[in-house]
Amino acid sequence: MTIFRDLHTGSFVMPNAWDAGSAIILAEAGFPAIATTSAGIAFSLGAGDHTLPDGAPSVPADVMFDRIHQITAAVTLPVNGDLENGYGDRPEDVARTIRRAKEAGLAGGNIEDYDGRRLYTEDLSVERIVAAREAAGPDFVLTARTDGQLLNGSVPLADSIRRLQRYREAGADCLYAPGVNALPDLRTLVAELDGPLNVVLGLGSTDLTIPAVLEAGVTRVSLGGSIARAALGFVRQAAEELRTTGTLTFATQQIPQADLNHLFARHATHRPH
Repeated sequence: MTIFRDLHTGSFVMPNAWDAGSAIILAEAGFPAIATTSAGIAFSLGAGDHTLPDGAPSVPADVMFDRIHQITAAVTLPVNGDLENGYGDRPEDVARTIRRAKEAGLAGGNIEDYDGRRLYTEDLSVERIVAAREAAGPDFVLTARTDGQLLNGSVPLADSIRRLQRYREAGADCLYAPGVNALPDLRTLVAELDGPLNVVLGLGSTDLTIPAVLEAGVTRVSLGGSIARAALGFVRQAAEELRTTGTLTFATQQIPQADLNHLFARHATHRPH
């Protein structure tokens, strides 16, 4: 797990997988680490992302951790987990989730300060990060995520920066504020925050590129559920082509079955039996 921590002394791209197959393909592409996507996992199960009336994740923790374990077992490189709000409001809930994350083979994980309806108070959010840090131990890379910039401009950037600064002081290793999509704002985050910064790209809300954000000083670039959504978009395009024209041009994009068989068989030799 120190391999994953060491990556944060430089900069790297960390795409998000939603099952063992996607994890293996991303690992084969040569990335130094991958992450899970709770949205992608939910979509693969025919569920929405945060669609329950109380704002809770639509996929129960037990189901999510089953899938996470399948992903970590499929690859040998570090995996960072999308752990949502820690599957509970209380600091002890977050601590339990971090312990489960370590048992599932994750090298790190994100904890959000949003319960699906509103931000937790700043003080409670800090307590949650303190509990996560205590449960994580020295090797697990803890990322603290604040979701204020996703709330339609209702939270000033300065407030999100203050939260992240406090989360860093509470023990977070990496900081994350999705919804910051302008390069000047990213530069402000880099300048104001004393710690590695994660930025998510590919969600359709910005035309920023990976080289641009890395040049701005960002440590880690993740892709959220964008690749999973793109895969589902391809399924829809294929279905539309079949229904409307009866042609199969989509089939030119498939990976040959022999290649997949070989790829997955090779990775299977690394899995615990």
